[in-house]
Amino acid sequence: MVNAKRLNFDDTVDFSSIARAIGASVAGKTVDDDGNDTELLVYDDASPDEEEIASRASMCDVIVTKEVEVDIKRLPDSVRLVCEAGTGYNNIDVAEAARRGVTVCNVPAYSTDAVAQLVITFVLSLNVSLVEQHRALHAGDRSHFQSFEGLGKYSMREAEQKVIGLVGGTGAIGAKVAQLANALGMKVLVCSRSATSTKEWDAVTLDELLARSDFVSLHCPLNEHTRGLIDLRALAKMKPTARIINTARGALIVEADLIYALEAKIIAGAALDVQECEPPRDDSPLYSMPQVYLTPHIGWKRIETRQRLVDSVATTIARYLAGNPINVVSPR
Repeated sequence: MVNAKRLNFDDTVDFSSIARAIGASVAGKTVDDDGNDTELLVYDDASPDEEEIASRASMCDVIVTKEVEVDIKRLPDSVRLVCEAGTGYNNIDVAEAARRGVTVCNVPAYSTDAVAQLVITFVLSLNVSLVEQHRALHAGDRSHFQSFEGLGKYSMREAEQKVIGLVGGTGAIGAKVAQLANALGMKVLVCSRSATSTKEWDAVTLDELLARSDFVSLHCPLNEHTRGLIDLRALAKMKPTARIINTARGALIVEADLIYALEAKIIAGAALDVQECEPPRDDSPLYSMPQVYLTPHIGWKRIETRQRLVDSVATTIARYLAGNPINVVSPR
């Protein structure tokens, strides 16, 4: 595991399921019946560079990564499996891996409930200006407690009958968001190449989704077709009262265009659990924009979610070693 700290930043995650999958002890070594060494190495940092990853992979058959760039060409020939501990695998050159005979697997469904719940948390919080009111209170402004005029500074609306548009929303997370939104009485629109209208949502074009939605939530993978999908042209099609939510990948949005659209009041706000650069640069306007809810990619970081992820990685490795791999990703 080349960067375990990204998964276990609070020392609550148990890696023993991976050890059991390979017949080893955590950060220890065992010898099987044929006299072969089996060892699980756990490197306790978050962001090794490509050279460090290659060094840590020395003599390894399997490496587990979490949201770090992997240079497949630098990996030693011993590596036969790269397991991305998560859904997105845009940091791995899958085509180069295929040329070298290296299998790449991901874990696609471990965070469905957690990320969908975060989307709805953003919707409900934005609807009552929750963060803005909390921020004012802790800055010493109690006017919204003391008068209706003070409270009138904040927008407060019900969720029922509001429209949420899910861009690329036919996957597991998007479908869960649609289920939760329907339970709140919201109208759901979906734009996806595979979308057809169902009782849960109406399938529409991207332009129609942008024009009709009170909330636009992104659920696309990041690839050459979706990078920068939400630019100034797209933002200009949204309602001036609408908010955009991104819990998928930061680079789906052209961040400079979003900042301009917020400053120019082309749209009303944004809730960003992912950013173009994570963390944003120290001078990023996003940190101080009052109409932006900014979180450090917390959608998958619940304790239960991370343990589920590690256990799913263990299952993926066990299936690969048994000759029946699952969640194999292929070059597009």
